[in-house]
Amino acid sequence: MALVVVTVAGALLLAGCTQQSGDPSKQVSTWMSQSGDGAAIGQVEVDSRNVDLAFRDHNTSSAIKTVCALLSTDALTAIGNLPSPDTSLTDDLNNAFEDASAAAKDCYNGATGNASLLRRSAKERTELVGLVSIAVDRIRAITGHEPSTSTTLAPNVSGDPFG
Repeated sequence: MALVVVTVAGALLLAGCTQQSGDPSKQVSTWMSQSGDGAAIGQVEVDSRNVDLAFRDHNTSSAIKTVCALLSTDALTAIGNLPSPDTSLTDDLNNAFEDASAAAKDCYNGATGNASLLRRSAKERTELVGLVSIAVDRIRAITGHEPSTSTTLAPNVSGDPFG
């Protein structure tokens, strides 16, 4: 019980630290820069495509489990970047990352041949594309900029999450 209280108190303290001053555009831009959420979005997208490629290439079940586990890890890491300074953006990102996590779980558990789980994972990964698009549209609407979701560029030393 004490661990739960400490964990909840810590989470509330961290949530308080995410509050940014300034207009919504500045708040979200600062949060994006500090959290690395653009790269987190991009990583979940890459992981999802890698799952599709593993199936397309008829990889072994252990190789498929590996890419599914990576999708799960990256989705859960991305959830850990939340909340954002904007409630709607937080909801949009959480929906996308929760969907990715569910797709990863179904993929992992179905990798040894459970067709029902694999179909559900494929459907969830397809839905992920639209959910990520909604979140990116929200970022664009708030900031007026297209967020960088690159996972391969060197860290931006300017701190600008849009370039």
